[in-house]
Amino acid sequence: MKYRQLLAGFVLAMVLFLFPLSADAASSSSISRSAGNALKGQDFSGQSLVGEEYSNLDLENTNFSNADLRGGVFNGSLLQGVNLHGADFTDGIAYLVVFKGADLSDGIFTNAMMLRSSFDDVEITGADFSNAILDRVEVKKLCAKASGVNSKTGVSTRESLGCK
Repeated sequence: MKYRQLLAGFVLAMVLFLFPLSADAASSSSISRSAGNALKGQDFSGQSLVGEEYSNLDLENTNFSNADLRGGVFNGSLLQGVNLHGADFTDGIAYLVVFKGADLSDGIFTNAMMLRSSFDDVEITGADFSNAILDRVEVKKLCAKASGVNSKTGVSTRESLGCK
């Protein structure tokens, strides 16, 4: 048994030595991370940003309206005053994100993982949060102002949040 583990470890080491993995393989976008805070206030409206990753960035007042952000990642970033009107953030991740004063109206946040993010003073009219995972306290806060129906999915904001 010990001989097999040693042999398997040796074979794995040889494969990794002969065929090393690229450091960029694990990153969906080295451009986003290397840009630093140069993205703050930029206009990305209508652009395809599928799978892009924005970690620990100040994106205050950045315009992502009608952008395709499916599978995107906002990790530990400041999205205060950001415009996500009509954006598609399906299957996205927003962990530890501040959405204070953001416009999420008519956005699609289906299946998005948005834990430990805060949603103070946000506009969510017509946003679709179907199957999205948010902290319970934030859902209650959003339900207090939820209204409208998403123009693309036809789903009610209140229904998508599970408001009572």
